[in-house]
Amino acid sequence: MKIRPLGIAGAYEITPVIHPDPRGGFLEWYRIDHLAAETGHPLRLAQANISTSAPGVVRGIHFADVPPGQAKYLTCVRGTLLDVVVDLREGSPTFGAWEAVRLDDMERRALYLAEGLGHGFCALTDVTLAYLCSETYAPTREHTIHPLDPDLGIEWPVPEPLLSARDGAAPSLAVMRAAGRLPSYEACLTYEAYLRGDGTTP
Repeated sequence: MKIRPLGIAGAYEITPVIHPDPRGGFLEWYRIDHLAAETGHPLRLAQANISTSAPGVVRGIHFADVPPGQAKYLTCVRGTLLDVVVDLREGSPTFGAWEAVRLDDMERRALYLAEGLGHGFCALTDVTLAYLCSETYAPTREHTIHPLDPDLGIEWPVPEPLLSARDGAAPSLAVMRAAGRLPSYEACLTYEAYLRGDGTTP
């Protein structure tokens, strides 16, 4: 398993070692010890989700209040998608930046996003996305930013993205920032230190 940090701090691409044989194949798509060695703390597993999407569907950009936020560890178990990480942490050196990773059922890569980062994806085929979450779903703490916001400038690889009613009505990054609804970089760093067990109170 190879874990590579992305250009946005707190986001990692994980490439597993696949062991094929005439019967099929085997791989480890998540290892608590390997991920903790990179992040400095284990991923708390509170909820596991499955999401299915048709080609052209875009979901996101979703994020949760910090603390406690919601870290995610994702892999595509069927099909191909483009997974997008957005830095929504106000005060971060890469605030407003985004980065994309292709996830599919061939190379079986995974993606980890720390608390405070935004997440979205575009289905390039019929897809099934599996993801592990550090916190359970809490509607009052979870928010959406419009995935087609020109200020984000995400280059979705489909001409006419299919959005849910919720995502299609989501506010822009500027509106959420003006309303004080974005996670602060300082709060995210404080919570990360708390997860590492250094005595910090979130």
